[in-house]
Amino acid sequence: MFKNKTLLITGGTGSFGNTVLKRFLKTDVKQIIVFSRDEKKQEDMRIKLSSDKLKFIIGDTRDYQSISQAMVGVDYVFHAAALKQVPSCEFYPMEAVKTNVIGTENTINAAISNKVKRVILLSTDKAVYPINAMGISKAMAEKVVVAKSRTIPEGATILCSTRYGNVMASRGSVIPLFFEKIKSGSPLTITDPQMTRFLMSLEDSVDLVIHAFENGKQGDIFVQKAPASTIEDLATAIMELCGKIAETQVIGTRHGEKLYESLVSREEMVKAQDMGRYYRIPADNRDLNYDKYILEGEVDLNEIEDYTSHSTQRLDVEQIKELLLTLNYVKNELNK
Repeated sequence: MFKNKTLLITGGTGSFGNTVLKRFLKTDVKQIIVFSRDEKKQEDMRIKLSSDKLKFIIGDTRDYQSISQAMVGVDYVFHAAALKQVPSCEFYPMEAVKTNVIGTENTINAAISNKVKRVILLSTDKAVYPINAMGISKAMAEKVVVAKSRTIPEGATILCSTRYGNVMASRGSVIPLFFEKIKSGSPLTITDPQMTRFLMSLEDSVDLVIHAFENGKQGDIFVQKAPASTIEDLATAIMELCGKIAETQVIGTRHGEKLYESLVSREEMVKAQDMGRYYRIPADNRDLNYDKYILEGEVDLNEIEDYTSHSTQRLDVEQIKELLLTLNYVKNELNK
């Protein structure tokens, strides 16, 4: 699939990029370009992996010339560069716009200009019914992908998106935080015990991107079905794995947080294609001929439910422990 091809990963020093590299460097891919603005993380990755297939480029998707020059000779792009922390985006919403929206547009335009074959945007459940700046900016990024996809002639660059929930043990996520607090003897801070979140592994996120790469048509969004848990049950599962009981403090929801997340909206479920492990959401390719909105009505939305972390399979503590034990991060922490 990627034989003798060149892949560029924006934001490539993050958790997703590291997981992609672990998998793809073992294949017959020609070259992987890690594009990011963090020279320290690039240097650490260069030393750790030490591969002739790797190329590192310092740059920023906010700068069109920067990303365009990096795409010369590139076949495929995984666009992972984003501001992802909900609270920080609440305080600096225009920074989220610059990276998540304008950066996405720059990446797409650069790919089209350089005749890249496929671009896959990594999005988030927070883009569905968004209430925070991060989610709103990622929802706009998805809209940019769909809008641009309408203008591309057949046979040119294919644009798709993937959307997934919380990635377990990724940088900045709650699982490493809980392990750190338990081992230090500090209280576990829980926002809301009944808050639910989808649970996906980093490997799942890569599988989803590859699925989109293999099956995506212009403007598609792909979603992986995933189980969920409450934050309280997740904390309990981690304490039991560590063999320690920590004090818990309920601190209330942070800026911009939801009680539960949605991966597919009710409106999207009307047209979503169930592919077994995944949902495919085709692009809405109607034009501005508003007669179609009147003459071609949709299914009654009252009959459709959105796909949320409240409505998906809910894991109990034992099931969460089984899932956690599949993660290398957790196994390494427990063996320390």
